[in-house]
Amino acid sequence: MDTPPVDKALQYYERFDGKLRAELRGLITDAVIEEHRANPFSERPQSDALRRLLNYFRRAPQAGKYVVVAVVPWREYRIGLLSGVRGVLPKVLDEPVFASEQEALHGVFLARIRDLRES
Repeated sequence: MDTPPVDKALQYYERFDGKLRAELRGLITDAVIEEHRANPFSERPQSDALRRLLNYFRRAPQAGKYVVVAVVPWREYRIGLLSGVRGVLPKVLDEPVFASEQEALHGVFLARIRDLRES
């Protein structure tokens, strides 16, 4: 029985990503979290640490990516998970529920931080 060929590029990417994740975990501080909470819509974060974290989160694969879902526009927002399949709606999580889009964006950020810390 032949074994499938090993994709060296994928191995190198996984190694690179693992080192990058370890480096990014070191950038997570209360100050960075507060900077994001104060202005989650900012396209140009003040700190390099927040800029680097957001760039990493934004380039994540679509499957399993957190998004903000307006359950009742301008009143109720939740976090959804993308399927990664075109035409398939995101899975909307029951909790937490946010009163504004700004709070929901920060909730998504905190979920991504939690996942980064756990990886």
